[in-house]
Amino acid sequence: MPANYWDWRVHKDMNVEVIRSFIAIELPEELKADLKSLQNSLITNRQDWMKWVSPDSIHLTLKFLGDIATDKIDEIIMAMEESSAGIPPFSLQIEGLGVFPNLKRIQVVWVGLTGELNYLNTIQENIENNLAILGYPAEGREFTPHLTLGRVRYAIPPAEQQKFVEIFNKTAFESVHKIDIKSINLMKSQLTPRGAIYTRIGMVPLKSIVP
Repeated sequence: MPANYWDWRVHKDMNVEVIRSFIAIELPEELKADLKSLQNSLITNRQDWMKWVSPDSIHLTLKFLGDIATDKIDEIIMAMEESSAGIPPFSLQIEGLGVFPNLKRIQVVWVGLTGELNYLNTIQENIENNLAILGYPAEGREFTPHLTLGRVRYAIPPAEQQKFVEIFNKTAFESVHKIDIKSINLMKSQLTPRGAIYTRIGMVPLKSIVP
């Protein structure tokens, strides 16, 4: 089996190349460094049960598309352009540290976002609606803007969970770095034994509104 089988395939019947992809907002390097420091402050002595996301790979996902045919990229980018029409560049800030679904049953550790969420929510809702027309099912859950720091691999041993919750409750995090959003991006996800590698394959800039 080729090493890149899972990220770039050819459909046997249609002879169409397929890639795994998603739509996202990329983060500034300074913020990624802050998130790395936050992760380090949450790490206990033994944490095999947690898979921390590499800071270089952290992004704000707007829509996961899964496997798409490469001949559909242009129409997806057109849908992204329609979804962001009339939305100027805007900014977000980090606010708060949290987990899904709760501290008694931790599955995901994340940081929240604040700022001009009205623009973010409008773009995300438009993307859902416009991509649904193209055959990409809408998410069944409400969009909750966040950045994923880590995911739990398996059931956390009780003693480890108690230790983590104690550290979590004592940890405060505020980043001085804003997320200045000037574009939305179509990303390729390449799955490898060492983790996913993300590459931008399309970009839609946000345009300032001229009075």
